[in-house]
Amino acid sequence: MHHSFPLVETIVGGLFFAFLLGFAAQKLRMPPLVGYLLAGVMVGPYTYGFTADGHLSQQLAELGVILLMFGVGLHFSFRDLWAVKKIAIPGALIQLVLATLLGWGLAWLVGWPTGAGVVFGLALSCASTVVLIAALQRWHLADSTQGKISTGWLIVEDIAMVFVLVMIPALAPILSGQGDVSASEVTYLFGKTSIQIIAFVVIMLLLGRKIIPWSLQKVVGTGNPELFRLAVIAIALGCAILANYLFGVSFALGAFFAGTIISETSMNHTAEDASSGLREFFTVLFFVSVGMLFDPSIILREPLLLLATLLVVVIGKGLGAFLIVRLFGYPVQTALTIAIALAQIGEFSFMIASLGSVYKIMPQLASDLILGSALISIICNPFLFVWLNRYLQKHTQLKHGETDTNHEGEMLSAKPHAKVASPIKPISIYFADENMVIAPKVADHTVMVGAGSIGQEVLRRLHEQHETVYVQENRLDIVAHLRVQQIPVAYGHALADGMMDAVFVATAKNLIITIQNRTEIIAIIEVAKAQNPQLQIVVFSNSEEDKLQYIHAGATKVVDSQIVLANEIMQVIYS
Repeated sequence: MHHSFPLVETIVGGLFFAFLLGFAAQKLRMPPLVGYLLAGVMVGPYTYGFTADGHLSQQLAELGVILLMFGVGLHFSFRDLWAVKKIAIPGALIQLVLATLLGWGLAWLVGWPTGAGVVFGLALSCASTVVLIAALQRWHLADSTQGKISTGWLIVEDIAMVFVLVMIPALAPILSGQGDVSASEVTYLFGKTSIQIIAFVVIMLLLGRKIIPWSLQKVVGTGNPELFRLAVIAIALGCAILANYLFGVSFALGAFFAGTIISETSMNHTAEDASSGLREFFTVLFFVSVGMLFDPSIILREPLLLLATLLVVVIGKGLGAFLIVRLFGYPVQTALTIAIALAQIGEFSFMIASLGSVYKIMPQLASDLILGSALISIICNPFLFVWLNRYLQKHTQLKHGETDTNHEGEMLSAKPHAKVASPIKPISIYFADENMVIAPKVADHTVMVGAGSIGQEVLRRLHEQHETVYVQENRLDIVAHLRVQQIPVAYGHALADGMMDAVFVATAKNLIITIQNRTEIIAIIEVAKAQNPQLQIVVFSNSEEDKLQYIHAGATKVVDSQIVLANEIMQVIYS
């Protein structure tokens, strides 16, 4: 007897095809999210074969948005939000109006009524939370000026969309041309929504700041890491649900404020690690769910109209954001980054399109155009960032000259390989920062992968010997600590494209690896040896099996940590 398990089938099918197409996209040097979106098209209702449950996938995607915004909050404090208020608030509101007018203008050209045009424009005006944050994290921009402005801009947009989602049903008779609504009813709803948002913020600031840290401290006192992970997820989801059910605020906004409260405690990095795996899991499902909504036939049915809608989203919104940021006095580099980050639409657009269809405000074609332009703009967004990165690199070379000469007459590339007193970002956008100083090309130095407790002690002793050390580290708190000490540090995964070049492994004399992951250590050894066969590589091991594998991979010296520890203990006892 066959039993149907739609939730299991949706998760398994979505993740399976996301893995296959994401892996294929990575091999083709495209962002994996392109594969995730195409996987959604494959398992969606508009293609043959396995079809996932669309209703369940949307709910799973909503969990992804909640957890992602919680993660954003962990990096974005109230002080950061307040610091960018002068551009984030007016910039977001002006862009929403401009994009809505562009959408309405396109609808007017097509011949749709005014109400349909307004709702259509609103759906095209708001950027996707997931796509924007994923882009900032992918390019290591979350903690930059551009990242903070974009995130603040996003929060303002989310608050504005809360009002839009409340007002559309109330104004449906007017927007659909089938009735009338009194001004007092509109004023009442607007005032009620404003009070609810203000009440939520006040409650989070007054009670949340006390209850959430106190709760986590109690869990930490148990000494059980599983309970701590569960507590972090429960707080994120619980705040999201309470924000929506009690105050009418979006799930994402509630989770964001929960994250900002935890970010001000000493547990912020631990909380981020505890929730990272689940965030990534549901983020993949979000992109799959977006792909499921897309009807590929719209490309053949209305290619010109779809292209025009896409131009409004990518060119219209992007150009509007660029001009707004420039008017506020920010450099071209910052304006371009923010413009590209916002040149896409996502989850709020789907909600608005759904309301427009339910209340018979927009024709079905409008919903198809919104979904189609959302999918294509999300696919295009990573490639726009790649173009921007290349443009900024070229601009940097032209600004500083194609080559520089060192004291020995050696010609060096002007591309900033490393930055002193700041994380090296070899796969990131080169953004202006007064604290960054381009480090010269280096040789006969030591590269250290991992700067935890062992690495920090080794680093201290190397500096005592006046060794030049470049560090590679993927934990942001450690990177920030090294930054304060003016130590060159490459921020990101050790095996990421360009990472070994960023720390000049090809010209180094030593490579010290202090991380614990056996698979990663072997891969790092092999990559480093391929670039520099004469490199002396020192690693740590906990077993004889690991030691043999490291030597086979090319390690010069393997330090047995157990023997070292035993010798230290005996020295203490008999000293």
